[in-house]
Amino acid sequence: MPYVVAGLALTGLGGASVWTAAHIAPDQTLHEAALFAHLACLVVGFGAVLTVDWVALRWMAGRSELVDVLRQAGNVHVPIWAGFGGLVLSGVLLEPDLTGPITQAKLGLVLLIGWNGLLAMWLHARLSEDPRRFRLSLCAITASLSQLGWWGAMAIGFLNAR
Repeated sequence: MPYVVAGLALTGLGGASVWTAAHIAPDQTLHEAALFAHLACLVVGFGAVLTVDWVALRWMAGRSELVDVLRQAGNVHVPIWAGFGGLVLSGVLLEPDLTGPITQAKLGLVLLIGWNGLLAMWLHARLSEDPRRFRLSLCAITASLSQLGWWGAMAIGFLNAR
């Protein structure tokens, strides 16, 4: 139940962010500061995601244990969520074209990343309690959605910046 509440809160905060972005007009200095913050948060958040996925790939190749993946995931929850939150907050100040379909796709991917992050936290908690509950299919779906969301949102951000 707490994950459902968190998902609803995440969705509400996303809506509030979109509304705010539509109603503010930052000056050039604030826009440039937000762009720097956006890139820094991408490094922090997505970098942390990639570390977990790297350890998971090593585990799948038989070069580490499931407990290593769980430990790594537990160690980087804060940087992942801090990066994600910072991306959303700084994105509000980047004057996104909210009417453009590519921007709307990016907003959908950002929401997917958040919801999937909650699923990953739930999965981490279940596996930490009892690793025998492991289901490769659910872990693979969660990791795939994460990669799709992060890489997709980053690609759209790059395209929108041109």
